Amino acid sequence: MVDKNKIIKLTNRDTGFVGYIIPDTGLHRKFTPGETKEITFEELEKLSWAPGGKEMLRDYLIIEDAEAAQEILGEVEPEYFYTKETIDKLLREGTLEQLQDTLDFGPKGVIDLIKQEAVELKLDSAAKREEIKKATSFNVSNAIDLGVNEAPEGEEVAATSKRRANPVAATETKTTASGRKYKIINQ
Repeated sequence: MVDKNKIIKLTNRDTGFVGYIIPDTGLHRKFTPGETKEITFEELEKLSWAPGGKEMLRDYLIIEDAEAAQEILGEVEPEYFYTKETIDKLLREGTLEQLQDTLDFGPKGVIDLIKQEAVELKLDSAAKREEIKKATSFNVSNAIDLGVNEAPEGEEVAATSKRRANPVAATETKTTASGRKYKIINQ
């Protein structure tokens, strides 16, 4: 059990603004893209109880404390903790299988970051561009050619149930309840 007064870093991984209101306190918070705020675990817990709160925490905000993330969201995939820097490393140095797993298991905010970073980096791997297109219906090549800076929402493909590779920048091996092995990323 996490102490309710523990300070937790919460980061907006999405490409747009994210905000929430805690109804019983009247607290309003707004995050710019990439912004990190320090909040108490109690506030985090209250956000998870608010309508859409858990989805926001799962898809667009990163709870930068593994214990708090597990208590609020339960078991999360390693891609949950991916940041812009991790995505850049994945696109530049990661394998095609690691990208496929990230597209299959990553939350919506990570998928949006992949599309945005692929365009910003002018991703040079045709295979990775094709994989992004196949998984999201977003054409990186066309976006680069047209000078698009922000990736629009695309259709999502259902996740597969078996990993093809270890997650990027991993250091500690863990096993999920389903028996999948993965590594915890340096934070």
